[in-house]
Amino acid sequence: MLELRPNCECCDTDLPPESLDARICSFECTFCVACAEGALAQRCPNCSGELVRRPIRPAAALARHPASTTRHLSASETR
Repeated sequence: MLELRPNCECCDTDLPPESLDARICSFECTFCVACAEGALAQRCPNCSGELVRRPIRPAAALARHPASTTRHLSASETR
């Protein structure tokens, strides 16, 4: 199950579970669309994997399996 991290690892923008602006790699590193399409050129700075839109967890499933509240910032920040 996806962790659904709450923020962009580059700029720390909030990315709630229903956000269409969240991008993830296969390791669930999470970035906002602005960072993913801009400075990162659709590549994860941690693993070099492709960044794709994070799926939306249905509300009923989100109630049973909530999103993470642990914030992450990449070691290779691009602020």
